[in-house]
Amino acid sequence: MIKINEHYLKLQSSYLFSEIAKRISAFQAAHPGRKIIKLGIGDVTRPLPEACIEAFHKAVDEMASMETFRGYGPEQGYAFLREKIAAEDFQARGADIGADEIFISDGAKCDTGNIQEIFDIDITIAIPDPVYPVYLDTNVMAGRTGNYGNGRYDGIVYMELNRENGFVPEPPREKVDLIYLCFPNNPTGAVIKKEQLRAWVDYAAQNKALILYDAAYEAFIRDDSLPRSIYEIEGAREVALEFRSFSKTAGFTGTRCAFAVVPKSCRAFAKNGQEHSLNALWNRRHTTKFNGVSYPVQRAAEAVYSAEGRAQVKGLTDYYMKNAALIGKEMTSLGFECIGGENSPYIWVDAKMDSWAFFDTLLEEAGVVCTPGAGFGKCGEGFIRISAFNHYENVEEAMRRIKNII
Repeated sequence: MIKINEHYLKLQSSYLFSEIAKRISAFQAAHPGRKIIKLGIGDVTRPLPEACIEAFHKAVDEMASMETFRGYGPEQGYAFLREKIAAEDFQARGADIGADEIFISDGAKCDTGNIQEIFDIDITIAIPDPVYPVYLDTNVMAGRTGNYGNGRYDGIVYMELNRENGFVPEPPREKVDLIYLCFPNNPTGAVIKKEQLRAWVDYAAQNKALILYDAAYEAFIRDDSLPRSIYEIEGAREVALEFRSFSKTAGFTGTRCAFAVVPKSCRAFAKNGQEHSLNALWNRRHTTKFNGVSYPVQRAAEAVYSAEGRAQVKGLTDYYMKNAALIGKEMTSLGFECIGGENSPYIWVDAKMDSWAFFDTLLEEAGVVCTPGAGFGKCGEGFIRISAFNHYENVEEAMRRIKNII
């Protein structure tokens, strides 16, 4: 008799964004002529940078010629892209990261979900609340949590994000093994200062813990005093992995390209106490379960690092940050307390009521889609997330509609 992995049965309701999509579909069926403005899911709306398009076309043309055709590429990614990433995203900012510590993938969501496979079931995990659902749900699926009750799973150390701590968690008093951090933060839009991040690196070193650092939104940072990478902090090579994406940076949500950074000096332990290289373990998993990102996509990603590509990517992120500034200004003028939007594309709004009820109000009365904070965890209740990923004219219209109903 075939049996299921019963840990899947612990998962609560549907995945957040699936539930949102279901409610939007029901609204559209009931109001077929109504225009909906989506400021919920963080999907980009602007085309790929021209430099990426040109590189894409050139690479596709190469695939049409016998002399330049390519089949399977290296699972870890082509050297031309890995070397650019190491030099320009890390070494240029004083971070000691080599090309052989970069693993190209088809999404940071996939990497942050898959990385937990190389860790023991019995480790203790610290996860922020509110949190990007993938961090928690993949550990539920793996069996690292107990039962669900009162909005939380047994066996997880929840790090509450709130106004008192500026939505930046402090290291826990108890000892944990695996720590999830995301900055600029999804969903709250909060950012972390170097001294705050240094406290986490020190904690991980003292407790032989590992930090999984999601920096998918680093391109939106406008304050140069803020760290863009955890490897700007001394000692982080030994205690942290980092995840980044071209999705929001350069509009690759539909093209799929990202990367994980796994330093060779980062180690973990077997039950007998023997040290093992996480770089080697992730390489083994990566080469076993992944066949690599396509050559044309990697050439397009490489173009991000050209002079033209950098300027065009800056133009893209500036466009979305202009949206964010408008959202923050208008929601604040309506009396809502907001954070985010200054160094991130998300605005975290105190809705002053049940978050799903506020979601339904905006959808049904204004035709505007946000994301209810309760979908990100117990501490997200009472908040909504508004995304800056849309056309500026739509954002203006959405803000007018919200004003009218408030």
